[in-house]
Amino acid sequence: MKIQVKEAESADAQLIAHLTRSCWAGKVAASSTGHTEDMERVSNDLRLGGGFVLLADEEPVGSVRWLPLETATDVWEMLRMGVLPAFRGTSLSQHLLEAVIHSAQTAGIAELRLGVRSDQPRLLDLYATYGFELAPELEYAHANPNDPPPNVMRRFLKR
Repeated sequence: MKIQVKEAESADAQLIAHLTRSCWAGKVAASSTGHTEDMERVSNDLRLGGGFVLLADEEPVGSVRWLPLETATDVWEMLRMGVLPAFRGTSLSQHLLEAVIHSAQTAGIAELRLGVRSDQPRLLDLYATYGFELAPELEYAHANPNDPPPNVMRRFLKR
């Protein structure tokens, strides 16, 4: 399988919205706003931050986005990372995660943050292997107010 991570462009907004909804289906609690992802939201996120599309043999199979914090533009929050069900279990999400880390380092970003839903604790170990640490003192800016607060993890990029 040939894996490629492509930087998302505004023209990818509809595709990313579809990928997010498809990745969330049957995997993430029904209350998640990822189930109602739309092109306008994705377009705005790409305009303010950025994203990547994961391709397997040239077929889109996953995506991720990030946004700078309004209060600290040298901090990015990752959001909506997902891989389609048929491609899970093959460590493909690591390509998306590594792409964001590399992009942030290249851009001189000081810190990456992400939120792990309380109903998905197994992801804590995955992110920890990439240098993310639990940061219970932080709030995730993109948390759904209708769900329990996610576990916030951070990785410092500049020390």
